Amino acid sequence: MNNSLNQAAASLRDAIRDAADGLIDREPLAELMILGAVAQEHLLVIGPPGTAKSAVVRRVAHSLGGRYFEYLLGRFTEPSELFGAVKLAGLRDGRIETDTGGMLPEADIAFLDEVFLGSTAILNTLLGVLNERRFRRGHTDIACPLRLCVAASNALPDDDSLAAFADRFLLHVFVEPVADARLEDLLAGGWAAGQRTIAPRAGLATLDALHAALPLVDMSAVRADLAQAIRVLRTARITLSDRRIVKAQNLIAAAAVLAGRQVATRADLWPLVYVVPGAAGQQSARDTLHALLAEARHPLLQAVVESAAQQPLARIARLADSADRLLGGADGSQVRGAAEALLREIDANFGADHLPPELTQRRAALVAAVRSA
Repeated sequence: MNNSLNQAAASLRDAIRDAADGLIDREPLAELMILGAVAQEHLLVIGPPGTAKSAVVRRVAHSLGGRYFEYLLGRFTEPSELFGAVKLAGLRDGRIETDTGGMLPEADIAFLDEVFLGSTAILNTLLGVLNERRFRRGHTDIACPLRLCVAASNALPDDDSLAAFADRFLLHVFVEPVADARLEDLLAGGWAAGQRTIAPRAGLATLDALHAALPLVDMSAVRADLAQAIRVLRTARITLSDRRIVKAQNLIAAAAVLAGRQVATRADLWPLVYVVPGAAGQQSARDTLHALLAEARHPLLQAVVESAAQQPLARIARLADSADRLLGGADGSQVRGAAEALLREIDANFGADHLPPELTQRRAALVAAVRSA
């Protein structure tokens, strides 16, 4: 893959770091947004109120730049609040035209909170915007520049018609409140986050360049593994629609492109976990696909791959990155405790005889830093 695409992918790493800084355990959500934006597949976020869903979405959107549209839907939300009001001048001529300026049809990135509270009219119109990237209403028929729509809700709907709408979001992610063990980090990060501003780091041109590389990815090497993964899921009674199975290839190709490769491998199968709807289904998929996900890893999307695979190889990139940042940014007195903790994690995942090349020199440097401190 050429250097310009590698640089584009690296700029997205900076965007992720900026967006997730201070928001504890929300890196997977930020990284899934990047994956979805490159693949141009939409994301559904499920989690209780107050779990920083909207904060992450806003930060990633600001890091990427472009036109951003956000709306909190309610039972009485009118279609015009999302798509624009009817032009009165057109009505006098017998034409129903919509003024879409500044509204969802003209957005590059959109966030729709409590999306399942939308009326039938809103959801039906949304389907065209999400699936076809077209807005049709009366005499208005325009192409939409939408790269990514993130929708959020407190829970998946029980209603069959709403569940069918939820199925149109290829990526599903579930967030939970921060665990007790990280409450101090939550307090410190939340205090600092209120004093930060997010500047554009990547840009829509970056997303478009990476998206344009997707059709060039060679999927032949991983297609048999993907088909086997679907069979394994079916054996475990985890069923995906044919549409979701086919579109999952977009996510796998995007993972390969973001890793700097034009050939998809087993290392890129991990997005399949997030194609499974339902939190219980995703956990079952992790267990069922344990062998197929053993090689999952990614140099940029570290947290979300680790969450999907929950296996040692998926942790290599994060451990290496943590070592580099620790060794390069702190004095001896500050580095010792963190270095000791990092060494314990490295040794817990990899024995001395199976230490990956990426961690060999870094581990030695951490040991030297501890001794010198």
